[in-house]
Amino acid sequence: MSMMTEPVEAQQIMLAAMAGAMVVLFGAVYAFLFAWSKLHKRPVIMLAAYLSYLCLAAATVALAFALHLSGFWLIVVFVMLVGYLLAPHAIWHLCEGTHEPSTPHGTDEITSQPIPLEIKQ
Repeated sequence: MSMMTEPVEAQQIMLAAMAGAMVVLFGAVYAFLFAWSKLHKRPVIMLAAYLSYLCLAAATVALAFALHLSGFWLIVVFVMLVGYLLAPHAIWHLCEGTHEPSTPHGTDEITSQPIPLEIKQ
């Protein structure tokens, strides 16, 4: 197993902190836009989701560079990137498979209008 060989300098610690924040930010944006695109059937939003993923990948590469990762740790970074690309697809299919299509609570299935409440006295 290879170890990190070079010490991390103070300037690179700041770069690592910023890159780590960008990983979190772009990861959240990717997941949000992916789900939004699927829910509203908007392919243009999916394009924005994939652009966010590319930013996530760039931030992850910057993080690995700033921390002088090598060997096994680069494999971990690669596996994480592949997993984060594929996980929303798998989760979406899982959710579709376990939930029946439905309308919002309290609406009519045909018109999506609120169902009038009948109060019995």
